[in-house]
Amino acid sequence: MEMEIKKMAKTGNKEACTILAKQLVQLRRQKNRSYAVGSKVTSMSSQTKLMNSQMKMAGAMATTTKTMQAVNKKMDPQKMQQTMQNFQKENMKMEMSEELINDTLDEIFDASGDEEESDSIVNQVLDEIGIEISGKMVNAPSASRNKPTSSATKSDGISDEDIERQLKALGVD
Repeated sequence: MEMEIKKMAKTGNKEACTILAKQLVQLRRQKNRSYAVGSKVTSMSSQTKLMNSQMKMAGAMATTTKTMQAVNKKMDPQKMQQTMQNFQKENMKMEMSEELINDTLDEIFDASGDEEESDSIVNQVLDEIGIEISGKMVNAPSASRNKPTSSATKSDGISDEDIERQLKALGVD
């Protein structure tokens, strides 16, 4: 359109230039209006989708509310509490029975003399390899619990004064 206006201006046809310029202005306005209408249509489409999703959400909430009402009608809190108490009571009975059974089994197995039998097997094995525990344990050195360590050093012939003198000779104060 602008090229046409330029051609008409070169030929000196001012009237045609004016008409073409008006058409150009109207074309630009139409183009702007078209963009505005397109954006409005897009906006309306987005709003429609939003409204549709809100309607679906409201329907889901209504269904959930009905379901919750039905559950609340069928569920009696006092019955539920009593059921839970009964469950706890029966569970405790079962735990006590299990504990009694375990204690009884432990007593049966411990009373069978397993410890004495295992001691006799250990002694037999040690006798076979020639180790006598009770006879050699008497001769084993033992630490004296009644004597303090400083008296042990004195009994060896080293006194506290000797140790202090040696420390001074080494330069330790």
